[in-house]
Amino acid sequence: MTRLALFVLSLPLATGWWLAPQPARSQTAAAAPKVDSKDEQGIPVTSDLVKQKCAGCHKADEKGRLTRISGRRTTPEGWEETIKRMVSLNNLRIDPAEAREVLRYLANHQGLAPEEARPARFEAERRQDDYHYASDRESDKDKKDTEETCTACHSLGRVISQRRTKEEWELLVAMHRGYYWLSDFQAFRRIGPARNEPGPDGRPPDNRHPMDKAIAHLSSAFPLETAEWSAWSATMRAPKLDGRWALSGYQIGKGPVFGQVVIKTSGAPDSGDFTTETTFTYARTGEKITRQGKAIVYTGYQWRGRSGDWREVMFVDRDWRSADGRWFTGAYDEFGIDVRLTRMGADPILLGTTQSMIKAGVSGQEIRLNGANFPAQVSPGDVNFGPGVTVDRIASVSPDQIVASVSVAKSATPGRRNVLVAGTVGDATVAVYDTIDYVKVLPQAGLSRVGGANFPKQFQPFEAVAYANGPDGKPDTKDDVELGAIDAKWSIEEYTATYSDDDKDFVGAIDAASGLFTPNLDGPNPQRRHGTNNYGDVWVVATVQTGTAASDRALKGRAHLLVTVPLYIKWDQPEVGR
Repeated sequence: MTRLALFVLSLPLATGWWLAPQPARSQTAAAAPKVDSKDEQGIPVTSDLVKQKCAGCHKADEKGRLTRISGRRTTPEGWEETIKRMVSLNNLRIDPAEAREVLRYLANHQGLAPEEARPARFEAERRQDDYHYASDRESDKDKKDTEETCTACHSLGRVISQRRTKEEWELLVAMHRGYYWLSDFQAFRRIGPARNEPGPDGRPPDNRHPMDKAIAHLSSAFPLETAEWSAWSATMRAPKLDGRWALSGYQIGKGPVFGQVVIKTSGAPDSGDFTTETTFTYARTGEKITRQGKAIVYTGYQWRGRSGDWREVMFVDRDWRSADGRWFTGAYDEFGIDVRLTRMGADPILLGTTQSMIKAGVSGQEIRLNGANFPAQVSPGDVNFGPGVTVDRIASVSPDQIVASVSVAKSATPGRRNVLVAGTVGDATVAVYDTIDYVKVLPQAGLSRVGGANFPKQFQPFEAVAYANGPDGKPDTKDDVELGAIDAKWSIEEYTATYSDDDKDFVGAIDAASGLFTPNLDGPNPQRRHGTNNYGDVWVVATVQTGTAASDRALKGRAHLLVTVPLYIKWDQPEVGR
């Protein structure tokens, strides 16, 4: 989730700034591990360019397998990090166009099957997810030990997005110990006094170092050869994606988006290169966005694109009928849209609603249904919101939107229900509610970084989500009904952690209408006690007025926001999109 070098394998890389002359270094064959020809594991490299650029250090055996390279599979981002490391540390001489082709070959021929990549997709999509690899079950002890060892320094997504031979997992740990010598103290060799008593299962105690436990687990759980990769690589091909695609998505703080993407093949028919023309609208505000972009699809399904300042990471489904993922931007990739593309034909497609909730006992409520290829004529009988909701009339119809006026009976059962439009495919839901019982602020834990002087700022968007108590009448239980985002008035309050805490006066400000938090300037602040930086903890508070009358109550929700210092050291910046 960092930036080591901007646009290294994307378009700006054509300037070649990153290939400045470097002192010559000794590159002897003795320094490279040898491939044991008796070992059947390892993927032969057939690319002349890869062999030309890599075989100077990575020696080939009689089966065409290159040391280190042939014992590993990973994502496009993983291979790009490796190429960057070879350039910066091992004197690899390679121009931008060659780097792209080496990356394309390795990602396609030594990548991951969709089933292998999905658990780690949050890494490529730059999501700040609270991912847990292991549970608290005793059977997950090996997973938990490995998770604790690896996440002492980085996300576990970087680990589970790789497949290696046992020797390669051992060499990876050795590389960490050589380059990052603190890893021994932080994770690899930290161990308490030797235990002699047996465990709960009666087995002898496991006194191995954490790194040895991790190697044993990783080589078993993430081996080079898997049934998933064998099946996928046998059928893998460049997807045919030309045509129009309906776009639906959601951006926290700004709400649902709907639009279309036109995809065209760029270059050779099976190259996996595409150009895009994207148009979408933020449903709440009517703001319309139009932009053009380029993309590469690696390994037959991994979409990596760029349009303007936005990066696009998506999974293309096996049937080439849909794709989903995240589009993101920002110095820390903090602004993102969860997107889904659906291939368009002649049939109408229903994508979603602009309004997420309708109130019981109220007539004449306007609902906008968004989609594509809607017919010119739609009658009230063609639209169904379920029991207790009557479609009074269709106010307007366009190819991408139906506006319906509905009345909701006071006796309508609260809950979220599907909206059906005759002749369409796709999903749309709306929540019927009687009262709003409480409000949550999402995300519940936010992260922002001061900046603007020497480092960029990391912003944090928030939104207020309304809920109704379920049948049990209690808040925060499983039967509660999520009603959707709601307008709120935003403020920050002190998160008291010390005496005379004053963080709220220095960390930054939140937009009272939109919920977007903007951090303060980086660097020591002489106006603060001890001249410290503008970091701190605050509560982000959303206040929602439930009605227009003076007697109507106001609901409040809050979330914790940590405002910290810039990310001073940035280890990597995958730029595998075009």
